[in-house]
Amino acid sequence: MKMLILIGICLIVFCVLSYIYSIAPRTGRRRECEEFTRWMYAHRGLWSEEKGIPENSLPAFARAVKSGYAIELDVQLTKDNRLVVFHDDTLNRMCGREGRICSYTLAELKQLHLKDTEFEIPEFREVLQIVAGKVPLLIEIKLPTHNTKTCMILNRELKTYRGRYCIESFNSLALRWYKRHRPGIVRGQLSDRFKKSDGVNVVLRFLAARLMLNWVGRPDFIAYNYRHANKLGLRLQKKLFRAPLFAWTIQNQPDYKQCSHKFDTVIFDGFLPEKKYKKVS
Repeated sequence: MKMLILIGICLIVFCVLSYIYSIAPRTGRRRECEEFTRWMYAHRGLWSEEKGIPENSLPAFARAVKSGYAIELDVQLTKDNRLVVFHDDTLNRMCGREGRICSYTLAELKQLHLKDTEFEIPEFREVLQIVAGKVPLLIEIKLPTHNTKTCMILNRELKTYRGRYCIESFNSLALRWYKRHRPGIVRGQLSDRFKKSDGVNVVLRFLAARLMLNWVGRPDFIAYNYRHANKLGLRLQKKLFRAPLFAWTIQNQPDYKQCSHKFDTVIFDGFLPEKKYKKVS
């Protein structure tokens, strides 16, 4: 009986230690992260349907810069391996066309318009020219498969860029690429309490929602759906590891006030937060 109890205790200790190991972030970059957590992030730029400014468009990014907000944006590859700024998996919602970004060349995509406006899908380098280091960039890497070519091309595009930027992704393999090839770049793990409709494998859905894939890329910060701020894995990031937390996506002032004490900064759209950035003492 004593042996069984001892074995049971050992198993419990092993499971607890394995869990802590799996969710642990990289903890040595807090000071570098402060340069990013002091800003508020305009989700896909400071877009406005009322003003005819679509998300992830050049005027949305220019407006964010002019208003003094940092920018969150999404990058993915075209058929001819050009980096464009676009969020959705398909063109249907934003351009009224069938198909995925990766099925079109850059020239073909430039024939389309965003939400019946005059504005086109921007190439990533066009966005860099507009931002020009005036505000930080939070770059979400769209990585639908295990192929990390997007990371390599993004890194190449940013080699001569002098502005501040960090990267994030739902796919831990993107973080692993940066961990191996660009360890000096601040990186973040995006996550959520995934649903079946998200199309994520049930095992991956379980592990990712609980941040148990952090061992793959060892993120410097966590970006999580603010509606699930009380999940154990997220609370441990804050209390145990003191990892910076980004909230996405806040869409009104009451939600911003409610979750501001649980997160270090927010990604927002649909309203303007009271503060554009925080002063660092």
